[in-house]
Amino acid sequence: MAGRYLRHVIRSPEELVIYFSLPIMFVLVFGYVFGSGMQVPGGGGYREFLLPGVFVMTMLYGIGATATAIATDVGRGVVDRFRSMPVARSALMTGRAAADLVRAVLETTALVLCGLLVGWDWHRGIGNMLAAIGLLLLLRLALSWVGMVLGLVAPNPDTVAMIVFPLAFPLSAVSNVFVAPELMPGWLGTIAAWNPLSATTSAIRELFGNPGLTGDSWPAEHALLLAVAWPVLLIAICAPVAVRMYRKLGR
Repeated sequence: MAGRYLRHVIRSPEELVIYFSLPIMFVLVFGYVFGSGMQVPGGGGYREFLLPGVFVMTMLYGIGATATAIATDVGRGVVDRFRSMPVARSALMTGRAAADLVRAVLETTALVLCGLLVGWDWHRGIGNMLAAIGLLLLLRLALSWVGMVLGLVAPNPDTVAMIVFPLAFPLSAVSNVFVAPELMPGWLGTIAAWNPLSATTSAIRELFGNPGLTGDSWPAEHALLLAVAWPVLLIAICAPVAVRMYRKLGR
């Protein structure tokens, strides 16, 4: 199943172009156009503050491809064919999750290279870098299951964007991806601090040794714990829901 989804990506290179160009565009626009006017708590360059957030945002926006693929399979009757075969009910879902992880590795590699070109770097050794990449992939795995639930809810592939992006944009905006929560109004900063994206962003900033690690709130002080807890919670909720919804299709 994972190989099937990866072959679809190879046959639709325009999809890769779209999903690779979006985070690179954010790096260039926010890093160079708006970067000079941005403040980084505790000092430091804005591009080093920004890149970990863009890594996380890329994991988030990948749910669009996941939801579209699942909705397309349902709409074309492919799911009905798989349901008639001796295949585990969870195989379609787990195969998509595995394919998403492969894509996430490729996207992260491209972003790391882009970051190095614009002046970003990690400062705490290869071990911490690999740990940060592991947290990103854990978040992507959790968001894949969220995307599969959304794909099964969507009536057709054309409505996926109408569901996913109105949810994804405010989730990434009200976080510490672009601006530190301390610079937001009090109530908004509290919401941003507890945002699951903020937890992973803070954790990988710490592992990379990038600026922006300030604040004395509980989420800020326990970012590594939350960066693991939030994705595990999302998987525990969404994975059984997605498999159950898949089993009920056509009944």
